[in-house]
Amino acid sequence: MITKITGRLAALYENTLTLAVDACEYEILIPEFTRRQLQGELDRTISLHTIEYLEGNPMQGRMTPRMIGFLSEVEREFFELFCEVDGVGVKKALRAMVRPVKEVATAIEEQDAKALSSLPGIGPAMAERIVAKLRRKVPKFALMVDRGQKHESQVEPDVVSETFQLLRGLGHSESDARRLLDAALATKKKFKDVQGLVEAIYQQSQK
Repeated sequence: MITKITGRLAALYENTLTLAVDACEYEILIPEFTRRQLQGELDRTISLHTIEYLEGNPMQGRMTPRMIGFLSEVEREFFELFCEVDGVGVKKALRAMVRPVKEVATAIEEQDAKALSSLPGIGPAMAERIVAKLRRKVPKFALMVDRGQKHESQVEPDVVSETFQLLRGLGHSESDARRLLDAALATKKKFKDVQGLVEAIYQQSQK
């Protein structure tokens, strides 16, 4: 089992990246919070702590090996813990993890089901299940030191996720909402509320 891999970041996509290692290139799945951390790292050497799993239907004999990457062991550990909740699993966890581990863990520890249910694919019932399963297991993750998010360090907690959900509610696709957010956050301006960030997004899109 591959638990860590180092190579050149050859490409970064919406939910995958390509890592060049010697003569080989690996496609690695990544959650949204990891993708944000890697913006600006193209063509640089990075190390990923990885999880391997098989995707497909074993009854049909069609199983595809997959690899998921994280920038730290503790982020990988939290993801594995998150996947243990009944009804979550790898695919749902990958889609849901749009916020840094520390923020998600803090919401679980504080039993903030509303914040958890705002994550993509996590409704109120699932949020309650996550809290019940993980509340006593997440304190160390909630105490994590921030990794110095390149863009989100200038934004108050929850503003990005709330803006993301607002954009989705206005009819934007997930990929389009991410693109609009990235463009506004790349200006590195300070946004204290959703209204300010939304205004910046639409000003940016009109240029």
